[in-house]
Amino acid sequence: MKNFLLFIAFVFTTTNLMAQPNQKFFLVKTTGDFPFLEYGIGDDRLGGAKMTYLDTAITLMVVDSFKNDYKVQLSRNHSAWIDKNSTARLPARTVAPFHLTGSWKVWGDSTADYVAISIDDRLPYRSHQQLSPSKIVVDIFGATSNTNWITQLRTVKEIKNVYYEQTEDDVMRATIELRHTQHWGHTIYYDSATRRLTIKVKRQPLIADIKKLRIAIDAGHGGTNSGASGVATKILEKDYTLRMAKELQTVLKTAGIKNVYMTRSIDTTLEMVERLKMLKSANPDLLISIHLNSAGVDSVKGTSTYYRYIGYRTLSTIILNQMLKLGLKEYGNIGNFNFSLNGPTDYPNCLVEVAFLSNKDDEKKIRDPKFQKAVAQKIYLGISDWLKSLK
Repeated sequence: MKNFLLFIAFVFTTTNLMAQPNQKFFLVKTTGDFPFLEYGIGDDRLGGAKMTYLDTAITLMVVDSFKNDYKVQLSRNHSAWIDKNSTARLPARTVAPFHLTGSWKVWGDSTADYVAISIDDRLPYRSHQQLSPSKIVVDIFGATSNTNWITQLRTVKEIKNVYYEQTEDDVMRATIELRHTQHWGHTIYYDSATRRLTIKVKRQPLIADIKKLRIAIDAGHGGTNSGASGVATKILEKDYTLRMAKELQTVLKTAGIKNVYMTRSIDTTLEMVERLKMLKSANPDLLISIHLNSAGVDSVKGTSTYYRYIGYRTLSTIILNQMLKLGLKEYGNIGNFNFSLNGPTDYPNCLVEVAFLSNKDDEKKIRDPKFQKAVAQKIYLGISDWLKSLK
């Protein structure tokens, strides 16, 4: 391991990278809004399979390039790909032969719990959720433990236990056990003041009362992005997602939920990054995104819900159960979905594909104002059932 890292350091110290554009290794840092790593170079209409979103100004070692992506070496045994436009090249410098972690601090404030890990550089990471028991697991690439104490304060309310293991010579795994079954979201970032890698853990509300939640609603598409169109009447997805989103807003407010956030309330163009920035600022307790599906043949029909992270599957499953009471065919509950708005780990989220515009029967239902109101009611009942299921 040490020899490998010293070899990489030798490459950087003995070669002027800026003067040698064909040199294989060089350093970049992440830039812009919501940079993310991908597992490979595969691609489809939703993009490549995402590994993780990253904070900005994280140092990455580029070892290869393919079209618009860089291949980056995260650790000796792990690599990933990143869009070149999400990076900025750094001047040549000596690469440290290893990176050490220091002490940890675990505490809470009035709204959330925190785990702060001292590291001597802004290293890349990835996280995943686990169930039974509920955990947040964070892998820190390039890190070797020199952590000899973890200070834990009684101000934490959601975090049950915190510990680490050195899974590989240069990969450190932090595990955060939660007190509740339901994941309510976590955010990973580098604190600019302390240089610590920080995991912010959202708490389950003291009373799982829907009236106390901040619920975000996203009406899919809009403006120049019209989405799918009806097979019979050519109605546009963007118009009917907005109608159903507004119906859901009305249902929620009628139920006494005052804190409802809409990403759009008019026919306007919003790119995915814009929506993500808006939602990050709004900091909702949960997000419902409404879309209408489409397929190449009329025979495909039905309703479906989508999630990316296992900790949010329960929400999408329970909403689907309510949607099926509308007499729609089941198209399924789809996990690991690579849709941008399913990407944040910060809050539970669910994408609802109400029905298929490419199916004449489904399209007829979508056009019916009574059906639109019923969809909103079923999504509301799904959220309510989900809250009742929490422990």
